[in-house]
Amino acid sequence: MSLPSGDRRAVRLTLGVGLSVALSASIAWSLAFVAPVFVAKFLVERVEPTWGTARELLFGVLATVVIAFGVSFGPIHYPLVFLPLLALVMLWAYFLFSDPRWNFFASMLIIAALLLPYLGLLHPGIALQLGIGLAFSGVVAVLVFTLMHLLLPEEKAQGDPTSDAECLPDADVRTDEAIRALVISFPVVCFFFLAQVSDALLTMIFIAVLSLQASGAKSVKVSLFLLVTNGVGGVIAVLFYQLLVVMPYLGFYVALAMLVTMVLAGYLYANPDKAPLYAGILSTVLVLVGSTASSTDAEVVSNFYLRLLQIAMVGAYMVFISYFLESRSRPGVSLGS
Repeated sequence: MSLPSGDRRAVRLTLGVGLSVALSASIAWSLAFVAPVFVAKFLVERVEPTWGTARELLFGVLATVVIAFGVSFGPIHYPLVFLPLLALVMLWAYFLFSDPRWNFFASMLIIAALLLPYLGLLHPGIALQLGIGLAFSGVVAVLVFTLMHLLLPEEKAQGDPTSDAECLPDADVRTDEAIRALVISFPVVCFFFLAQVSDALLTMIFIAVLSLQASGAKSVKVSLFLLVTNGVGGVIAVLFYQLLVVMPYLGFYVALAMLVTMVLAGYLYANPDKAPLYAGILSTVLVLVGSTASSTDAEVVSNFYLRLLQIAMVGAYMVFISYFLESRSRPGVSLGS
């Protein structure tokens, strides 16, 4: 297909999200709603699949299985042992997150490290099942990502592209941002683990993933940006969900997901400077609607709005804690020093 580069990527993103939504809704394995989010992340952030993508997937699957076994037979019921270990894993994931070569692995690692122990505490015995489900979501995402590039291959750019390694920030900067992200997210994570608060999973995941984005310079502005992103995504998710309630059919669900993706993709590739905004809105919609659509809870409607409230609370917390830390930091002094 001879499409302009931006249109090609928009079509690829729309088809990829539509296919992954169809697979996750029809097969409905554990944590299937994560697959479309991974697919969108791949298609927006990566030019094309490489052997490095397969490597990340392999290590991500292995890490997920190891964490699942650790939850099943390990120290999650001993907070003084478990929480320091969790902090170390989160710090490592935050450090890897800023490296494009390990970004996907870091995403799988931090989601598995938070999700599996948390659900293992609330529902003992299902950690391994959930770990397999998360790993399968990663496999599906990589396969869909690869298939989309086989159908609509990326046009070869002229000149020698800059390698990912050359684009990396300094190691001290990455360490400083990783520590700051941990300072932002870990107090809330500890609270939810110690209090064993039910239905707080999305709150922890959003805080953990978004903390790194708000850990660098101008963190208050970034946090406000994330608050807007989650707010707009929440409004779209409400409209999406209300339409889905009226017509609860798989074909309509997939078509609606593709329509939302197509509209956001048009803005995303037409305004590269604002791409993170539209990508964040798409992720919020996919997480909120996907996690609700896959729920078997009888109180699915109230749970949807509870999840929406959680996302709003995440945004408010990010703005508050970023302002608190930034207002008390001194020029030239880093948290990692």
